[in-house]
Order: sequence, then structure tokens, then C-alpha cells
Amino acid sequence: MARVSYPEVSMKAKSTCLAVAAALLCSAIPMGAHHGFAGEYDINKPVEVTGVVSKVEWTNPHARFYVDVKDASGKVTTWNFELASLNSLRRNGWTQTSLKVGDTVTAKGYAALNNKTMANANGVTLADGTALFAASSAPSVQQAPSR
Repeated sequence: MARVSYPEVSMKAKSTCLAVAAALLCSAIPMGAHHGFAGEYDINKPVEVTGVVSKVEWTNPHARFYVDVKDASGKVTTWNFELASLNSLRRNGWTQTSLKVGDTVTAKGYAALNNKTMANANGVTLADGTALFAASSAPSVQQAPSR
């Protein structure tokens, strides 16, 4: 009797084992997962500051801008505001020149859990009164928070 070989079965088995091993490896590698709003910001702590834009970072995964805010004594505190992704901002009418260093703005958003000068921006009002929705990742947010 002739011996029958099934090389395609062993190749399928090898491919299946390789796919399973790759899936297990990928699931075991800690991923730099995207944070959720509640993991970094407090929906119960709305903030509103007015100051001068000192820096703009138009980058992914989130754009950021920094606002220098003077208190009554003249002391300057720099606030760091996280915006949405660039695609979300563009869909909401933003461009790379919507905020420029030197612009006076009022920024509204929600304070960070463990950084007293960082917030997730929800809305930005320019000196000329133009209001920009910041596409906040805050749950159920439709407009800038009121104070």
C-alpha cells in the first residue's frame, strides 16, 4: 500500500498555531491604551480661565494649548488644556491657526484629577467673541460648561 502524505494539513496546523501564538503575544503586551475622560478629568470640577495663549501643540492624539493666567497679584500660572483629536477639531471648524501664541482667550473645561493647572477643554472663546467648541471627551457634553 502506498503511503499518503498530507503536507497541507501540517501547513494549516502551523499557520493556526502561529496565528494563535501571535494573538496571545499581542494580548500580553501592555498597550499604551487611550485614556478615558473619567480616568484623567473630573466632570464635577468645571474650570474657566482667561489669559494669553503661550503655546499651541497641533499634534495627535490630542492637540493642546497653554494659557498664561495672571492672578490679582500679577503672578502668572500656566494652564495646560487638552483638546480633541485633530480630526475632531477640524470637523468642528478648527484650523492650525484658530489659536495663536499671543491671543487672549477664555477657556472652559474640566479640571484634571491630579494636576491643578491642567484641564480637558470644552470650549474656547477668542477675544473677538468667536466661540469654538473643543470637542471635549467629557461624557454627554454638548456645549461649554457654565460657571
